[in-house]
Amino acid sequence: MNGIVIVDKPQGWTSQDVTARLRRVFNTRRIGHGGTLDPMATGVLPVFVGRATRGVEFFEHAEKVYEAVLRLGITTDTEDITGTVLTESPAVITAEQLESVLPQFRGEILQVPPMYSALKINGQKLCDLARQGKQVERKPRPITIHELQLLGQTPEGFRLRVRCSKGTYIRTLCKDIGDALGCGGCMAALRRVQAGSYEIGEAVPLETLLETASPEAYLRPVDSMFAQHPAVDLTPNQEKRCRNGNAFSVKLEDGTYRAYGQNGEFLMLAKVESGVMSTVKSFFSVD
Repeated sequence: MNGIVIVDKPQGWTSQDVTARLRRVFNTRRIGHGGTLDPMATGVLPVFVGRATRGVEFFEHAEKVYEAVLRLGITTDTEDITGTVLTESPAVITAEQLESVLPQFRGEILQVPPMYSALKINGQKLCDLARQGKQVERKPRPITIHELQLLGQTPEGFRLRVRCSKGTYIRTLCKDIGDALGCGGCMAALRRVQAGSYEIGEAVPLETLLETASPEAYLRPVDSMFAQHPAVDLTPNQEKRCRNGNAFSVKLEDGTYRAYGQNGEFLMLAKVESGVMSTVKSFFSVD
């Protein structure tokens, strides 16, 4: 089986848990996921099966969209509600006050990764060091918050919508917003509603995949992740050169393309420069 399944990850599962179970469902070891979600988070988790795993590297840089709940007045060691409470105090913050600090978190900003993360320093995961009670200095990293919007307020906290670049920690964003308001804060809930072009309305509950007798019915074609690029059908000679890994001449403008063979098979993600098409990544089957 080859393709991409958009999983609605349930709470309490790690992204690795999901892929481990789906290896059995799809009866293959060639499985990867597009963007780690914390165990407490739910939502869109693209899982790549078979030859589709060759596309994971292109998905790592895809924009992500989240809906989060910000709980003010509480700080924790993990920067989310599951951690050990460090400080707790009443926080009477209005929506207008919250809106007033959001502009400083939009655009290109620097963010210090949390200690409870899988990032490595000197070969050791920060989360492993944190569990040992150790704190190490982390350098701020550049991230981009393309959109930060207040959606409303619930008894659990303020609901935020965040569209951001790779490497953004929503937990840390919630903590930093709480610090900016002077009352502290943490993340109380998180749901990823979009990853790349895949939206939550397309996602399949994990339970459905675990119970179905036909998991292949939920696989999307590999080329769906490159839908933003124009498609081109290769001639028999061009297809032969493509399968041999050779470049060839085309009458196309410079850019990135989806290239297809004579039988409609998606062959490769290709680039064209000065009238020459070459392979960025091949996806065709090898007999």
